[in-house]
Amino acid sequence: QVQLVESGGGLVQPGGSLRLSCAASGFSLASDAIGWFRQAPGRDREGISCISGNDKLTSYGWSGVKGRFTIARDSAKNTVYLQMNNLEPEDTAIYICARARAAYSDCSIHRQSEYSDWGQGTQVTVSS
Repeated sequence: QVQLVESGGGLVQPGGSLRLSCAASGFSLASDAIGWFRQAPGRDREGISCISGNDKLTSYGWSGVKGRFTIARDSAKNTVYLQMNNLEPEDTAIYICARARAAYSDCSIHRQSEYSDWGQGTQVTVSS
């Protein structure tokens, strides 16, 4: 059974950091494009970052994310991570990872229809 499970969310103060994990089971994500998304109450799901199957391409949604968030893969642990630093209250959301049907050297957080398997998400709350 193909499954993606996110973990690492929680309550953090503004300026703090969290590392989210996206662990795969039932398949190897070593060669798959993986994306991170988030959804806040009342807002559409938005893409944050993705990493291509060959790890040579990483993409970030907007300038406010790039520089604070970093995506990385540990194939030995069958896990993709999202390191989030300098968190802001506006980052409060459910964070979700997903696997994409994409070319080995490509990924895009804008083509959400390419993502075929989604996790349930982990809650991140940034508040003092």
